[in-house]
Amino acid sequence: MNQTVLVVDDDPAVLDVIVDMLEDLGCEVVSAQSGADALDRLEQNRDISILITDINMPGMDGHELAERAKRARPELNVLQLSGREPRRGGLPMIRKPFSLEELASIMRRTVGLR
Repeated sequence: MNQTVLVVDDDPAVLDVIVDMLEDLGCEVVSAQSGADALDRLEQNRDISILITDINMPGMDGHELAERAKRARPELNVLQLSGREPRRGGLPMIRKPFSLEELASIMRRTVGLR
């Protein structure tokens, strides 16, 4: 299943690793390093069906980004990433660090990625 995923993390090294993992899973990947940038990309690219966002980011954090993205695109699937933040709002959480197998598993369970 080919899905377009927007992944957001303010750490460029972490962002690169996650992009590579998602591409290995067969996803088309769009990346952003801030919440504002992510919202712009969502507005420009209607093919994006999954948002994966870090929670701890300067400015707009991942919780606010998820809320604003879901308000604009209610059909959007959202997963959050964090090494230390608690889950909030009932959204699926991926704990950092994670392996490709863990990412694949949570993607299958939460967004139907095959």
